[in-house]
Amino acid sequence: MPEIAEVARVVHYLRKYAAGRVIKAVQTQEDTIIYGKVGTSASAFEKAMNGKKIIDAKQQGKYFWLEMDSPPHPLMHLGMSGWMKFSNDDTAYYRPEKVQEPEWPPKYWKFILELEGEPECKISFVDARRLARIRLLDVKAGDMRQTTPLKGNGPDPVIDKDILTVEWLSNKLKSKRVPVKALLLDQANISGIGNWVGDEIMYQAKLHPEQYSNTFSEKQVKQLHDAMMYVCDTAVETLADSDRFPKDWLMKHRWGKGKKDGGKLPNGEKITFLKVGGRTSAIVPSVQKKTGDVAGDVSDAANGVEDDEEEPKPKKATKRKSKATKEEEDDDESEEKLPVSTKRGRGRKAAEEPVKDEDESEEKLPVSKKRGNKKDVEQVKDEDEDRNNDESEEEAPKAKKQKTSTKTVSRKKAPAGKATQANSEVAEAVNGRRRSGRGS
Repeated sequence: MPEIAEVARVVHYLRKYAAGRVIKAVQTQEDTIIYGKVGTSASAFEKAMNGKKIIDAKQQGKYFWLEMDSPPHPLMHLGMSGWMKFSNDDTAYYRPEKVQEPEWPPKYWKFILELEGEPECKISFVDARRLARIRLLDVKAGDMRQTTPLKGNGPDPVIDKDILTVEWLSNKLKSKRVPVKALLLDQANISGIGNWVGDEIMYQAKLHPEQYSNTFSEKQVKQLHDAMMYVCDTAVETLADSDRFPKDWLMKHRWGKGKKDGGKLPNGEKITFLKVGGRTSAIVPSVQKKTGDVAGDVSDAANGVEDDEEEPKPKKATKRKSKATKEEEDDDESEEKLPVSTKRGRGRKAAEEPVKDEDESEEKLPVSKKRGNKKDVEQVKDEDEDRNNDESEEEAPKAKKQKTSTKTVSRKKAPAGKATQANSEVAEAVNGRRRSGRGS
């Protein structure tokens, strides 16, 4: 998902190509989710923007907006895969290995703004997954951040340094007992931090993401604050261009999930993966030690995390890396669906271990617990029955022999008188048959 740095990249290009220019034409496509979920419509957006002058572009965390010459002002959120495309420039922060010819209008466009003047420029908002949001705020430009939803979000680490001080962060951490990474991802606490930025902050601070927020020393809080400012400032200054990130950043080397040996830092330290709040987190265990109580798998939803998260991909991702990224995206997309839970329990052990593939976990389950293995269970049952039948067949002759032997013994033990009488009766019967045969 576009986080603080990626949104800063969008704002950079909006200021470069749109600020000070008039919108001479607007095209929209109705979308009842992207517009409608926040009380706007494509037609209302088109009517409000046509002929207006764009004064500036601004940002708070993952939100950005166009400041117009008069209200309303369009406030936008990129969701999981939204982006702003420009007809005269390639603004993407990630480029796939296979270069594609640019097309216009681009796929999945929601609106297109055509600007007056030079250079000729059209701006399009695109979103394939329809998790982005476009709304109109009918307030003064100076009141945007005091209006919902911006007023419900925390300070931005880059533009609100006077608010987000070490003391402020210390009080915020002590006021809650949640995994520290979950606290950072909660937009109500701090704006703009997503999954990869959160992991980088925790790594640079040398703190474990599962540790409870109220268990850190003042020294550790200072480490966390310094790391937050360093990571956010650097990511924004480089406009989310991963090629310009420091070589020792975790983000540059975390794409080994799914490989046999996993990812490693240049110094050889191993990168492992675990779940924090239902989210895939990359950590370096040799650096990020637990120094206090740690939580189990606590849902970010308990802390009001508004947005789904997604990690940006490096510019030259391999197929294996892309697969790993897809797994993390799936984790991120399910964020809001997780049950609210703050209890410690069986999830703790699972949270402390690297995330395993489903196949690997499935192999360790008993047969009866595997999904879709009814035939296997029946087969095992049939094999057991066959084995029992074979054993019964082998034991049957023994039982028969034993029964015969018992009868023989019984005959031998019969009283002598009865045996003699029986023999006499048999002899008489035989002799009678013989005589009758001769007589005939």
